Amino acid sequence: MAVRLAGRAAAAPAVAVAVALAVTGCAAPETLSASDDRVQVITTTGLLADLVRHVGGDRVNVGSLVPDEADPHSYEPSLRDVRNVVYADVAFSNYLLLEQQSVIKALDANLDPDAPNISLAEGAVKYAAEIIPLVENVALDTVWLGLRVRGTGEQYRANRASDVYLSGTAVEGPGDLVAYLTESFGNPEFYVDSTDGFDAADGYRDDTATLPPDAHTHMSWAFTEPGVYQLSMGASLAVAPDERPVALGERTFTFAVGVDPHSVPGMDGVEVLDAGHADLTVDIDTGDLYLLADPHGGGDAHQQVYDPATTVIEVPNKALHEIPAGEDFRFLGRPGDPIFQLPQAVLGRHVHGEIDPHLWQDVGNAISYVELMRDTLIGVDPDGAREYRDNAARYIGELERLDAYVRDTIAAIPESRRHLVTTHDAFGYLAAAYDVRISGFVTPNPAAEPSLADRRKLAETIRNLRIPAVFLEPNLVTRSSTLTEVADDLGVRVCPIYGDTFDDEVTGYVEMMRFNAESLRTCLTEPAE
Repeated sequence: MAVRLAGRAAAAPAVAVAVALAVTGCAAPETLSASDDRVQVITTTGLLADLVRHVGGDRVNVGSLVPDEADPHSYEPSLRDVRNVVYADVAFSNYLLLEQQSVIKALDANLDPDAPNISLAEGAVKYAAEIIPLVENVALDTVWLGLRVRGTGEQYRANRASDVYLSGTAVEGPGDLVAYLTESFGNPEFYVDSTDGFDAADGYRDDTATLPPDAHTHMSWAFTEPGVYQLSMGASLAVAPDERPVALGERTFTFAVGVDPHSVPGMDGVEVLDAGHADLTVDIDTGDLYLLADPHGGGDAHQQVYDPATTVIEVPNKALHEIPAGEDFRFLGRPGDPIFQLPQAVLGRHVHGEIDPHLWQDVGNAISYVELMRDTLIGVDPDGAREYRDNAARYIGELERLDAYVRDTIAAIPESRRHLVTTHDAFGYLAAAYDVRISGFVTPNPAAEPSLADRRKLAETIRNLRIPAVFLEPNLVTRSSTLTEVADDLGVRVCPIYGDTFDDEVTGYVEMMRFNAESLRTCLTEPAE
């Protein structure tokens, strides 16, 4: 199949980009020299070199180790690269495992010991850069959903020996819903199970969780098919074993499973719970049922009440799993069948110790890089302090305008279509800063070989969310057969997006960020030609 990337967005000249955007010849890097009176600067990537040139102006000579169109994750430095390092007065790397380790070794082993060696992603934190931890398992990076009892029930004479019953009374949706708790030795305890129906005659005994006042429980929520589910739940309070339970209230909670949560019929402009800790809650003081959540993970002090009538709980496509083999999981279906599941516990998100290294996809972080570069160059060349400050101030003004442009351009995309599917997980900062949803990628790392399960999950994501376009970094065209083949099979466009390197079409950071915003707006908003 001939891979074809959709063109540059509306505000820029049309570009039909084919395989020719794959890695071709790379331009020779700038040569550093001991006889040049300017400050000699070496960077690891062309993107960083572009930022330095704007700050340093005529006082600096800048070269980069990784040439344009090459991949910093896999590039192997040449002898010419090593020579440039030897002559450098200052070095800037991104680090945090962005660059191939051999690039970092070439830099550290050959740089003059007296030359500043700046790791920008780490150092920029002191300049207010916002950082995002990497998640070890993206399937765990979802809302953490449980059940909660709030209040004391004092008006009913409730005490800590009283019981509160939270019962599933009905489920409407395209498949089955099972809410369960895995005990210490793996045995499931069921709270809600729609596979065998709901029996009002016995008080929904088999679909009821029992909790004391002012308590909550964690649990897993499994859904067998994508679509919209509505779970009706009722609550009652048994003050003492010999007293008739007091009926409290009943509400319906809505789940968007593998589909866009902003497109639930009859629920325009909803709040979407997709992160943090949330509980389906009964307040035994008021009798009301609602969602109590801290969507940003701030704990009890940041909990907010959400009305179930105007709130959708998202079960995203990254929560799609295959049922494992073994008798313990037969209640979910057959081994190998797909199932969507919010996990029982997501506390801590199972993060690595590393930070996502692609900070510059948030223009605010690029400003922090520029400020750190400015101060580093002043330290190396104090005589140029005024020029460095003036250059940086002008460039920061341009970046602030760029930030507003990217924000406004992406905001023009309907929220229900603001889904980004790419080759690998490199756009978390773009998503966080400009309200885009990372809905899928082939693999977390471009060097990793996708499995058949990765391919099936990608196709399911595109189908379920009705995604009109996926996005491919031009320098990864030759290694992105999975993304392009799935897109071709499903009839969706493949559009360009730039991650960490330039080419003949996009030659600078400002141009790159404008291009990305315009490409997203065009490909996610306009119908395919």
